[in-house]
Amino acid sequence: MSAAPNRPALLGGQPSRPAGPPPWPRSEPWLTEALHEAIRDGSWGRYHGPWCGRLAEALRQAMQREHVQLTCSGTAAVELALRALGVRADDEVLLSAYDFKGNFQDVLALGATPVLVDVCPDTFALDVSLVPSALTPRTKAVIASHLHGAQVDMRRLTELLRGTGVGVLEDACQAPLATVQGRIAGGWGDVATLSFGGSKLLTAGRGGAVLTNQPEIAQRLRLYTQRGNDAFPMSEMQAAALLPQLARLPEENVRRAEAVEWLRQRLAHSPADWPSGMLTPLFTPTTDSTAVYYKLGLRYAGGAELPRGLLTRAARAEGLALDGGLRALHKTHASRRYRAATPLPCATLADETVLTLHHPVLLESPPAWGQVVAGCARIWQHREALREWWSQQTGGPDTSPEI
Repeated sequence: MSAAPNRPALLGGQPSRPAGPPPWPRSEPWLTEALHEAIRDGSWGRYHGPWCGRLAEALRQAMQREHVQLTCSGTAAVELALRALGVRADDEVLLSAYDFKGNFQDVLALGATPVLVDVCPDTFALDVSLVPSALTPRTKAVIASHLHGAQVDMRRLTELLRGTGVGVLEDACQAPLATVQGRIAGGWGDVATLSFGGSKLLTAGRGGAVLTNQPEIAQRLRLYTQRGNDAFPMSEMQAAALLPQLARLPEENVRRAEAVEWLRQRLAHSPADWPSGMLTPLFTPTTDSTAVYYKLGLRYAGGAELPRGLLTRAARAEGLALDGGLRALHKTHASRRYRAATPLPCATLADETVLTLHHPVLLESPPAWGQVVAGCARIWQHREALREWWSQQTGGPDTSPEI
């Protein structure tokens, strides 16, 4: 294939970002010093050193919650939160049909039934207006996940469930220190969860937390986790790494939000040959809600001309961390494992159209953000050549949603 000006990297051109996406976790002197301090004082290997207690206190203040239980992962945090809400076998738990699969599997792990509810057509977050029709006498809890920068209408959800005995688990694993309708994300639910996995905004490789203001929930957490020692522990070394990151998170969240607004403006004024609204962020901040971007969710409208999977493959070749979103839960699990409370057309649309941009590039500068826009533009401008290339690779046209 002969070279051509501005040819996409997948077709032999120069990548938009030759060095690839920014690394994460990052290497910073202040992070290295925190880890070295835990090594010097020997606390890194103790059951009960100072770091976990300091982190729990810092999270209490930052999240405005009275009780914090540190855990070994965000997935464990969700399971523990459901147990603390009293979810048992044969109960039902409502959750968005477009959600992290670990939440679905946590419900199954308790012997309960996941009940899938459709999402809003604009943000692909849980459609709270559909919750009342999904409730049954078996409903014990609702999981409300803030994903891809978008947010659940927590005010309406908590108002709907007030006095019903149905608990609210607010999953803020992707949204640490976001503001949701005037409160910190995690401040609306009876219980909230955080994740500190290796790709997260706050990362210790693994780890999580459960937070609540209700002493009875905190007591259930203690009774379940304390078995002579902590059965779901975070290490002192992990806590030491998280503390300085938490201190810097508010400032970095602002920087990421500025980057997303820059991208929003540029994507809205894309080259003339892009389809209208080809890449649109899923959430627009309001006066009382500020998003946090672990994954910047984008609605992709160009799939008829360039399949999403081919776009993401070409984007990776450009050095851009642009991927498809989550899989809708009803698309990846047998129907016998869940109950669909409503038709799920919007969750199906999310499954087919969401793109996510990983967050590290958002901490860079406008030239780096411009590489994202330019890389997507050159891919789109060569969409016919990319489809032809793929046809040659596979022996036929591509019709699959992902490659």
